Formats: sequence, C-alpha cells, structure tokens
Amino acid sequence: MQKIIFATSNQDKMREIRAILSDFPVEIVSMKEAGIHVDIIENGATFEENAVIKAETIEKATGAIVLADDSGLEIDYLNKEPGIYSARYMGEDTSYHVKNMNLIQRLEGVPDEKRTARFVCAVAAAFPDSETVTVRGTIEGRIGYQEEGNNGFGYDPIFYLPEYGCTTASLSSEQKNAISHRGKALQMIKTVIGRYLTEHGDNK
Repeated sequence: MQKIIFATSNQDKMREIRAILSDFPVEIVSMKEAGIHVDIIENGATFEENAVIKAETIEKATGAIVLADDSGLEIDYLNKEPGIYSARYMGEDTSYHVKNMNLIQRLEGVPDEKRTARFVCAVAAAFPDSETVTVRGTIEGRIGYQEEGNNGFGYDPIFYLPEYGCTTASLSSEQKNAISHRGKALQMIKTVIGRYLTEHGDNK
C-alpha cells in the first residue's frame, strides 16, 4: 500500500484526516509516526504558500509523497483575522479557550449580520518527480456569542452554522467531515493523488 506522509504533528487533525481519507487505499502517517523531525519555517503570505512550504520541505527530506495543509479562521469584521496566523494567534501555547474568548470579546456588540466568518483549508500535495498541487476548501458561518459543543477542536466551539443551528463543535464527526473546509479540500486532493498514482503505476 502506498504510504503518504501528512506534514503535521497535530493528533486532532490526523484523526480528522484519517476519517476523511478512510475510503482511500493509502496509508497516512504523521511526521512523528514517520520519524521526521524537521523545523519548518511557515513564512508564506497565504494559506496555499504555507501548505506548499510544509509539503515541499518534507518531500525534499524524504522523497515521499507528502500532503500538508494550512488552515485557519477568517473573521470579516476583524479584517479576516486571525487568518494565516490562526494557530499562532495570541501565541502557539495559548489555549483555544482563551483565543476563542478573546475573539468573542473583540466582537462584543457586533450584530449577527456582521459576524460573518469562514474556515479556510489549503492542502498541498508534493510529489517526488512532479509539480506540487494545491486545492482550497472553505465553509461559511459566523462567530457565535459563546463556546458551544465538545466535538471539535480549535475554533470549532465559536464557529456557528446558521443552517444547522449549532457550532461545528456540536456536529458529529461524520457531519463535520462531510461539510468542513478540511473535508472539502481533502476530497479534492484525493483526485489529484489518484491521478498521480495511476499515471506512475505506483502501488507500493
């Protein structure tokens, strides 16, 4: 079975990735599981640029097919903050509860129609002997007034979906993966990887 490295050490993210790609005949391993310890400097100006930096850095170090994502929350009222700095917002070691409460406080008094936001996920696929490909998935919503739900991570407890009447942290894993930014992007990248494997006849 083809082994693909996903350039992350985030176990919550790996859990989602494996669930979304569960019907795909490849083995997905994290950097830690692959025994890779490489410092990656994410200095891109967009989600796509950061995803490419991560994927290509690990591909060059391993010669393997590598996937990487860069994702985050864009809040329109806050000029699309925290954006590409979502993971580093208020410091990487700051808990998401603190981050979420800070964002809610910054939106105090802002009405529903101006609390629009989206999750963005760019996924890059770096191949040993081919061009790196990127795709983007998004999901639109708005910022809630308090944290709700225990089934997500990161900013999920404050990302409210009007059509579902709840936050993404209140959805089941199956529901979330079917509509999420990461789910959409990974479904698109499956097509890219499948095409590559077919063209290269790689069944390792």
